[in-house]
Amino acid sequence: MRVKAKKHLGQHFLKDLSIAEKIAASIPEGLCDNILEVGPGTAALTNFLIPRKESLWLSEIDRDSIAYLKENYHDDEFEIIERSFLDADWESLIKEPFIVAGNFPYNISSQIVFKAIDMSDNVPALVGMFQKELAERICAGPGSKTYGVISVLAQAVYDCEYLFTVNEDVFSPPPKVKSGVIRLVKSNKDLGCDPKRLKQVVKATFNQRRKTIRNGLKSLGIEVPENEFLTRRPEQLSLEEFVALTNILFTD
Repeated sequence: MRVKAKKHLGQHFLKDLSIAEKIAASIPEGLCDNILEVGPGTAALTNFLIPRKESLWLSEIDRDSIAYLKENYHDDEFEIIERSFLDADWESLIKEPFIVAGNFPYNISSQIVFKAIDMSDNVPALVGMFQKELAERICAGPGSKTYGVISVLAQAVYDCEYLFTVNEDVFSPPPKVKSGVIRLVKSNKDLGCDPKRLKQVVKATFNQRRKTIRNGLKSLGIEVPENEFLTRRPEQLSLEEFVALTNILFTD
């Protein structure tokens, strides 16, 4: 059967199997043998994940893609979970650590990263394809125009690496932008602050990106003691400085 890409699901099916193979090969060896693929579509990437895993789950909500997968593959090759990655309680559905992989639907790709961050105790790595702009933003460092909330929060949990760029013509239909493949691997370092409070501080300051840290922190409704960070803008602060700022603001 033929599966037509659906715009409302952000689908762009990968035609170049060498790129799918390269993405699968980018998954760290020996870290975890369980993989959850998000949005497998017509299984371009899935074919290269099957021999690499102990257990493979596919998160898919497109009825046509689900029918295609059931028609062309055996039940023992993977388990299809007919739920949106964003809506499912994966820590209940999968009782062991798993790597998240995929040619991610562009319309929910940033939300996928934020959910992986929230589940990071059970997600030791994430490998996949995003719009190039978002892929670069996730891996960006301080001082960059693309450095933002997702950069800081992803790097607070994972070591983030931009791997390679993918051109538009290898997809059907071709997207209007280039894509980028990145790898996030869980960092073993101690963050040094409460991650929930770090998230509060990072979001508050970047919501007022063009203003100083002092102005951004007003939305938290807390007393802000004088410190060296207040006259700077959020894109100027490294992860370590955001951690230090969080500890200054929340001393209990």
